[in-house]
Amino acid sequence: MTKKIKIRSLIIGGVFTLLFVVLITKVYWIQVVEASWLVGQAQKIWETDKVLQPVRGSILDRNDKVLAVDATSYTLVLNPKLINEYGIAEDVAQGLAEILKDSDAAKAELVNKIRDKATKKKPDGTDFALNVEIHNEGWKIEKDKADAVTELVKNLRVKLKKKEKTDIGVNMLEDKKRYYPGESLASQVLGYMNKEGVPSLGLELSMDDVLKGVPGMMNYETDGKGVELPDSKIQFKPAADGKNVRLTIDKNIQFYMESALAKVNEQWHPKSLTAIAVDPKTMEVLGMANLPTFNPNKYWMIQDQSDFKNNAIASRYEPGSTFKIVTLAGTVQEGLFNPNEMYQSGMIRVQDRELHDHNRVGWGKISYLDGLKRSSNVAFVKLGYEKLGTTKLENYIRQFGFDQKTNIDLAGEVSGLIDMKYPSEYATATYGQGKVVVTAIQQTAAYAAMANGGKLMWPHVVKDIIDPKTGETKHFAPQEVRQIVSEQTASQVSNYLEQVVSDQEIGTGKLAYIDGYRVAGKTGTANIVLPGEKTYSPNTWVISFIGYAPVEDPRILVTLIADQPDLGGNYHLGGQVLAPAFKDIVTESLHYMGVASSKQMKLEPVQTNKLKVPDFSDATTDAAKEKAKENGLNLEFFGKGSKVVDQFPKAGTEILGTQRIYVAMQPIEEMLLPTLTGTSLRDAMEVCSFLKVNCQTNGEGYVTSQTADADSRTATLELKPLSGKTSSSASPSAASSSSASSSTTSTSEAASSPSPTPTPTPSSNIAPTPSPSSGNKERTTNDKTP
Repeated sequence: MTKKIKIRSLIIGGVFTLLFVVLITKVYWIQVVEASWLVGQAQKIWETDKVLQPVRGSILDRNDKVLAVDATSYTLVLNPKLINEYGIAEDVAQGLAEILKDSDAAKAELVNKIRDKATKKKPDGTDFALNVEIHNEGWKIEKDKADAVTELVKNLRVKLKKKEKTDIGVNMLEDKKRYYPGESLASQVLGYMNKEGVPSLGLELSMDDVLKGVPGMMNYETDGKGVELPDSKIQFKPAADGKNVRLTIDKNIQFYMESALAKVNEQWHPKSLTAIAVDPKTMEVLGMANLPTFNPNKYWMIQDQSDFKNNAIASRYEPGSTFKIVTLAGTVQEGLFNPNEMYQSGMIRVQDRELHDHNRVGWGKISYLDGLKRSSNVAFVKLGYEKLGTTKLENYIRQFGFDQKTNIDLAGEVSGLIDMKYPSEYATATYGQGKVVVTAIQQTAAYAAMANGGKLMWPHVVKDIIDPKTGETKHFAPQEVRQIVSEQTASQVSNYLEQVVSDQEIGTGKLAYIDGYRVAGKTGTANIVLPGEKTYSPNTWVISFIGYAPVEDPRILVTLIADQPDLGGNYHLGGQVLAPAFKDIVTESLHYMGVASSKQMKLEPVQTNKLKVPDFSDATTDAAKEKAKENGLNLEFFGKGSKVVDQFPKAGTEILGTQRIYVAMQPIEEMLLPTLTGTSLRDAMEVCSFLKVNCQTNGEGYVTSQTADADSRTATLELKPLSGKTSSSASPSAASSSSASSSTTSTSEAASSPSPTPTPTPSSNIAPTPSPSSGNKERTTNDKTP
């Protein structure tokens, strides 16, 4: 018995000893052998890395008006488990569809989609899902829709008799999205950011490295529940925000262009429209527009992928008679153009081919100057093919740069094509048809060279890159490519082109005449080859007009192209399509720029001269007022304080004397947005930008009411036209989605209508901005709006 007990005791002791040895060995292994690896693994669990996203830089016009900016948005997230526990799936589907729908027709389909999301189950099908997003309709929605969702949730809580903050399965996450205040304004130039935050098209894509900034990082230690430890080591690398890009584009001139294109589109229904406005002395692009267009805030609602295409740089076309500027400039430079010399119009034979004027019987024997005014093809065959010769003709074409890209700072530019081999091809090239294919921006640069003393300039849309924190600026100055012809030749060409417009009897450009301003210009009307065809269509045309003013000191040059407008088979109407639009754009632009006509009194210096903004920092209210008065500036005060702490525009910025300057008397983040009722859209957005409030707008015209969220510094402004009527859109969606003229033209050129009725210049679509009653205004910010 005693022996058995001893054996049993030894076995039990041995087992415990073995277990103790194993335990000691394991502790040694963990604390010594694997210690460093385990500590590393634990560190990964304890440490939390948080990526700090930078603010994407804004895109501004030449006067610092915002064209693209980061704004607050909201993403809708559903919890099907809670929604189905409360039995409100159908209420949620119907309510959200009403808020998120883009049209009544789309609501039924959206109801089904949301219902499926609200009742979605986990992959194994055992239970309802916990978090589901509604793409694309509920992803990065605007504040007005987010407010409507909040109201829906509130009503559902009341229906369920739940407390105010009870989670019923419909939630929103605050996010960022790219916002384009002008909507379709210059959309093909700007491009867009998609909802995934990826840049697409235009400057958003080509300038992404400048705009996007560099993400930062914050690293700290947490406990098992994710709570930061009191003594944790924090590593912090701040995000570097993106830089702002200031364009050469002027938002007002861009609006004038898009308004004019909308009128052309409504009357003539072309497949597409293209417009470019530049300062011919610098080739800074003042505006670039296309129809059809799109709204980058709702980029998915396009009619066709071609709506994204910037035809101003990415489409080729046979230019027709606007190309005659090459032949004209070459023969003037070589001393071969005698405006009074006579020739036989109507038809000319080049080897075995007959080439005709658009008026096939001609006008008898006329002078070469009259041939230019009437846009005679025969005159230019004789000038370019017979007098100038094929070698010099081709050399001038290449000197003008039609065989290469302009290298404009926009993605997607294509080059022209020059490929003449046979005598008849050189002959038709003299008037811009056959084997010469160009782009709108090439044509624009060529005409600008004649307006600028024969200097071919580099076209560009980016003026400055600005660091918003330091103010450091990288400037892109105008660049001369080469001297094409002499200054004297360019001046003569301008004078001849002026007569194309000023001769109200035979000038093909007479509808572009502007009383009080000297205008030079040239029309173009050419047949095209339709897709699938081998010959020119007899009743389908590409219409163009290029001109600049004032001739003695050109300030603006505008190129307009209409692809296949509905002329009802009558090519004589070609001159009526674009010349009136050119007249509207140039008249409004010259008035806006303060260029006085010969028949009006000289405008006040404050409107014609550009002024440099003085530095108001640390100035008292009285001192700031006095400084503004000395410089003839309009000053507006915000906040309450003893000294100026911030201002817009920044000191040293060049502005027109009519532009307001805003100064803050206390830190901007401490101020609320004042009541903007009665303020124009332009002025309201300037105030919002200055006070760093994300303002979204509904309607057009003047502010009638506003709602806001002080915590998120967002506001929604309701606007209505001054007259109470809805103004027409600057650039409505076109019914057709065909791309700009990549097709070809025939050898006939059309003039304007033989006896057109003079067209009065329509008034601007922009409502007048109320002028301040005095030079300085004080506005306190005691409203309850952020």
